[in-house]
Amino acid sequence: MKVIPENLPRAPEPLPSPVFDSHTHLDIVAAERGTAGSGWSAAAQIEAAAKVGVDRLVQVGVDVASSAWGADLATRENAVVATVALHPNEAPRLADLDAAFAEIVALASQPRVRGVGETGLDFFRTTGEGLKAQELSFRYHIALAKQVGKPLIVHDRDAHADILRVLDDEGAPDRVVMHCFSGDADFARECVRRGFHLSFAGTVTFKNAPHLREAAALAPLDQILVETDAPYLTPMPFRGKPNASYLIPLTVRAIAETRGVPLTEVCEAISANGERLLGPW
Repeated sequence: MKVIPENLPRAPEPLPSPVFDSHTHLDIVAAERGTAGSGWSAAAQIEAAAKVGVDRLVQVGVDVASSAWGADLATRENAVVATVALHPNEAPRLADLDAAFAEIVALASQPRVRGVGETGLDFFRTTGEGLKAQELSFRYHIALAKQVGKPLIVHDRDAHADILRVLDDEGAPDRVVMHCFSGDADFARECVRRGFHLSFAGTVTFKNAPHLREAAALAPLDQILVETDAPYLTPMPFRGKPNASYLIPLTVRAIAETRGVPLTEVCEAISANGERLLGPW
């Protein structure tokens, strides 16, 4: 049986040194592809990624159900660690934010749960009164990350200044990951100055994203991560097609080319950053 379904992009050339995917949604990939007869289960996705040198994955929660699912998966799959959270666009939809967050708190202390997120602010999909619940939820998650001593994974869409405002106001945790970094060089400098890690998705490969490549070039190598955010943000040349962790090598190669450094050096730095942030898998 083929590891990768025929309707997905072909596998890229394997990396010379293993890296990890700092942000993926194995459950959403499986649901969107359909698991009946396709072989595209979480286990198959993990296998496909390993074949190209992506040997570790971070399964990210976006609500109570996905957070619980990820926490359970991480206890069964050695290649996976989990994060738990209420997504910024989920918080305003909840009838009882405090009750849902209490369930996230209960999950956050599990040893295979290594981070709190994705949380943050999203001014693209949430507007008006919903922004109050979104910011309150973000503050809850910041406090939780500090309480359990785990990294905070930040979702930031069209909200750069307010993300920094809230983090500065609350006091950022020791470890912060800017998921799917989307800012320009100036914003990158502000994040780097605060010690945050910038996680670059397939968007860094897009022709219309020179600002992301500029950010990737200026950030210290020990503050750079890569991610898929699968099934979204598929790197070139497969933009618009479904994404999955096995396509990470395309993004890693783009960052190495942008920085003008050997591919192996970038791989080794990304891998070390993951171990430092999240601990051993």
